Amino acid sequence: MKKTICKVIYDTATATEIKRAAHGYYGDPAGYEEVLYQTPKGNYFIYGIGGAESKYPTETITRLSKDKVQAWLENN
Repeated sequence: MKKTICKVIYDTATATEIKRAAHGYYGDPAGYEEVLYQTPKGNYFIYGIGGAESKYPTETITRLSKDKVQAWLENN
């Protein structure tokens, strides 16, 4: 998936996967998966996808500040 946020391109095909976290189980309408990526320029983002009742009912990319990366890693 590819998305431009504030003139910065976030692309799962060119970024490096750092960590993957699944919440729930396969087929759970409230379950979802988050993947932390780092772009070649050092920006971080979360790729999220999930069930219809999850926080990611459609696939999305959300940028993540460097300050929040460590907190996300500790909680997932």
